[in-house]
Amino acid sequence: MASSAASSVRPPRPKKEPQALIIPKNAAEEQKLKLERLMKNPDKAVPIPEKMSEWAPRPPPEFVRDVMGSSAGAGSGEFHVYRHLRRREYQRQDYMDAMAEKQKLDAEFQKRLERNKIAAEEQTAKRRKKRQKLKEKKLLAKKMKLEQKKQCEGRARQGPLLDGDSLLPLPTLHPLERSHPARPTHKGWGFRSPSTRAEALHQLFETLPHGFVWSSFSL
Repeated sequence: MASSAASSVRPPRPKKEPQALIIPKNAAEEQKLKLERLMKNPDKAVPIPEKMSEWAPRPPPEFVRDVMGSSAGAGSGEFHVYRHLRRREYQRQDYMDAMAEKQKLDAEFQKRLERNKIAAEEQTAKRRKKRQKLKEKKLLAKKMKLEQKKQCEGRARQGPLLDGDSLLPLPTLHPLERSHPARPTHKGWGFRSPSTRAEALHQLFETLPHGFVWSSFSL
């Protein structure tokens, strides 16, 4: 009996610590107090209110029972019934006008969004095309620079050449022109790209006409 009585006794509740009264002087202090009170027990669920639904008039009744005719006697309270019905009808009409205006504004906003999206895509495509052209131009310039560098390196490996090498095509002279006694000029002839100076001189000997005077030609 004593054991059952002892088990039925509840344990004493923990005493709350006395807190000093703090009166907020501005909105920042009030918000600070609310946050401190909220963070004292972070496990406690916080009630978040749901968004209030938009007001809408109640739907009309499916069947009207109290229909009044013109020949029926109207009591003193019928005017108030009519006044309430008129007020509800005005509210319904205002609600319909507001919804129509809202739908119109939403449609205009969507059209404006589509126009802005199309304009932004066109501008982006134009800039992308411009960047692509600039990129291709840079790549072409870089490729030409590499080719010129390779040609210069190839010429440097072949050794020094005579003036006018690889600039003009090799002339094809007629046999009668080869025997012409006129004095030729070195600048009017071109050579293939020789690998050595001896090969260049050999090409020069082959292109000289018959009866050429060596003393009149200077390299």
